[in-house]
Amino acid sequence: MADKNTKILRGRLLTFSDTPNGPDDTGAYYYEEDGALLITGGRIEVRGRYEEVSVSAPAKTPVEDHRPHLLLPGFIDTHIHFPQVQVIASWADQLLDWLNDYTFPAEQRFADKSHADRIAGAFYDALLSHGTTTAAAYCSSHVNSVDAYFEEADRRGMLMLGGKTMMDRNAPPALCDTAQASYDDSRKMLEKWHGCGRAHYAITPRFAITSTPEQLDAAGSLLKEFPDCHLQTHINENPNEIAFTRELYPDSAHYLGVYESFELLGPKSLLGHCIHMTGHELHVMRDTGAVAVFCPTSNLFLGSGLFDKAGIEGAGIRTAIATDVGGGTNYSLLRTLDEGYKVLQLQRQRMHPLTSFYWVTLGNARALSLSHKIGTLDPGTDADIVVLDARATPPMALRMETAETLSEELFVLQTLGDDRAVVETYVAGKRQKSRIPA
Repeated sequence: MADKNTKILRGRLLTFSDTPNGPDDTGAYYYEEDGALLITGGRIEVRGRYEEVSVSAPAKTPVEDHRPHLLLPGFIDTHIHFPQVQVIASWADQLLDWLNDYTFPAEQRFADKSHADRIAGAFYDALLSHGTTTAAAYCSSHVNSVDAYFEEADRRGMLMLGGKTMMDRNAPPALCDTAQASYDDSRKMLEKWHGCGRAHYAITPRFAITSTPEQLDAAGSLLKEFPDCHLQTHINENPNEIAFTRELYPDSAHYLGVYESFELLGPKSLLGHCIHMTGHELHVMRDTGAVAVFCPTSNLFLGSGLFDKAGIEGAGIRTAIATDVGGGTNYSLLRTLDEGYKVLQLQRQRMHPLTSFYWVTLGNARALSLSHKIGTLDPGTDADIVVLDARATPPMALRMETAETLSEELFVLQTLGDDRAVVETYVAGKRQKSRIPA
């Protein structure tokens, strides 16, 4: 007799073991037409053909049959702003104007725990309805926002990264802390949440413009004390931002040099945007192992520039892709892939659809140094899974009448898909999307 937490998911399986170089590179991905996953205790126990998995399962194990849909690892968003859910779709000029006019006023409201709690519920509903099971998020500068963020993640059993945004200048007084207060608050939240359930704390100085040298030094101290934590910040998004940073830190050779001088760079450092990079900055990123995070919808919306994936990866740097809501314009990583594809097309960097889906699953998991837990359908990993329907809308169904390959199907999902293409989202083996109120 099967345990009540044991189940079989049946459908067409797709998962990756490396970056695929096209459809013939079958060593980089696993595809099974009639596949199944045996899930026990929130983890994948067995993966394979349905007939083989069903034989290995305990008697009377329930089967949730998703044929003919695709089952993939849950999507991973590597850069998003939790307090900006009411900022998305706000008309503005460019980055610094947008921050001052919309973002900073919205973030001030997160001093109120009840507001943070309400927004957290809506935020997680949005992620799960779009197939996202893990995200790395910036909270506001208030500890209330951090508690609300991780409390809601814990209720839903999600693996989430996040942290209090550290900022002690060039922002409204109601958002500013001090170098010492940001250290104390961050450490308090880190010790409370890091490793609690599936929570991972990310040390989060917003960017060099809103942090004094003393605060960046405090962030560096935290990273030395807790080297298994992530660090997230922004860099080289907008020419005005870069110019202002150079004014504030005139002794640094370049923008990245600011973070380098405070020892903020390492394999778990997530650097949002990385659009206007110098050659020396690329060398520093490669040598430190820091990750470049591509935010295509945000970059287009704010007119920031075009991410050079080929150049950055050619320099030996790991990359990730993210929505960057609320500068980003959609919670959907399918929509994000579509816009990312277009950004790369403008630079004659064609991205194969298999590469796209590698990026939002195993690729992003590797960028987060979490591929031993998430991003694949490998036995022993967490059962975070998204079920996709490439015929979810009439235009998609019409196009799929002529699609003959898996690659074509993935490209239809990427180009025409959104939350309607997400049939179900599983977190640690439990249905989540179908539980969200309509």
